[in-house]
Amino acid sequence: MASKKPWRIIPRPLLETILNNHAQHHRVHQPLLLHGPRGVGKTTLILERLLNDWNKGPHITGYVDFAESIKPQTGPSFPWASWSTSPPPTLSDCRKSLDQCLEAMAEKALRMGAITSRQIFTSLNKWHGLTASLRRVLNTPASNKGSPAALWDRAVLTMSTQCNADEIDRVLGFGEKEKNVLSVEEASYFKESVVALKLAKKVIEMQQGWRANAIAHMNRTGGFSRTLTHSSTDWPLLLLDLLSQAAEIHHFQPKLVLNNIEVLKHATVNDEFSVTGPLYHDSLIWRIIALGANEQCLPIILVTSDGYYSYEAFLDFGYMEIFISRETFGWTPQEAQMHMVTDYFSHSEVWILS
Repeated sequence: MASKKPWRIIPRPLLETILNNHAQHHRVHQPLLLHGPRGVGKTTLILERLLNDWNKGPHITGYVDFAESIKPQTGPSFPWASWSTSPPPTLSDCRKSLDQCLEAMAEKALRMGAITSRQIFTSLNKWHGLTASLRRVLNTPASNKGSPAALWDRAVLTMSTQCNADEIDRVLGFGEKEKNVLSVEEASYFKESVVALKLAKKVIEMQQGWRANAIAHMNRTGGFSRTLTHSSTDWPLLLLDLLSQAAEIHHFQPKLVLNNIEVLKHATVNDEFSVTGPLYHDSLIWRIIALGANEQCLPIILVTSDGYYSYEAFLDFGYMEIFISRETFGWTPQEAQMHMVTDYFSHSEVWILS
């Protein structure tokens, strides 16, 4: 049985420098993959050495551990204790964790004025036909003509009258003092942005509802549709796109850490109207890669113990350079000395570790 002694935190200057350099960029072309066996200290490195600094000043870092819901089932969590024999999490829990993390980051951007209603519309309009959805929101007949942009403005105005003022203040973090300082124009600007993000989520949920039966049919027949699969990641992709656009050096520098990304492949689904875990996983990875390659994306770090991402993923996703790959497998005695392990362990302990 594993000892209950605290897990020692060993500085790794080279690896920390690589991760810090990646995180300091406001936008990048590729996600970074941190791969190594379970227990080598990947999570400890992120949580104990880097995450605090990545949430200072203009930096904000979202952290999602897809294995979080299953770790407690094994009792006390030790870095070397495998939870792979535990029942896998549900895909709905994993999706909820990711969505809530990205929504919290987007709310921070809204408070800083880094995301506007027009940006939300432009991003949403790139991938979605909005006319039917916005007419449904407005309860307007199809015969009533109007461009998507005009319908969007009307829908934002309509939702503004329906939104709870306290909820908007909560999102913006405004108390009485802040509200008294804002001019009428500034308050209206912030409110419009918050309402626009709520409208975008409503539109995506509406379109997902329209596709539910088609997804159920795809699941029953074992078929595949790229459009239906990607619809499951529309909301996180929109948030990633908005956050990436909002990123600005020395002002707002978001980044995202997805720990145990491989868990998504094994997540269970109890709803026939949802895509499977492997399809959701592949869609999320593919769209992150595409966003970075086509338009640049906020820095995303994928942490995994699965060798698939280092040695097989490029076959599935089509080309070699899908990730900036960094691996950590512990050290030889020479590497241990370079990483100053001898400052933390005795000579005999170093030989055991290596």
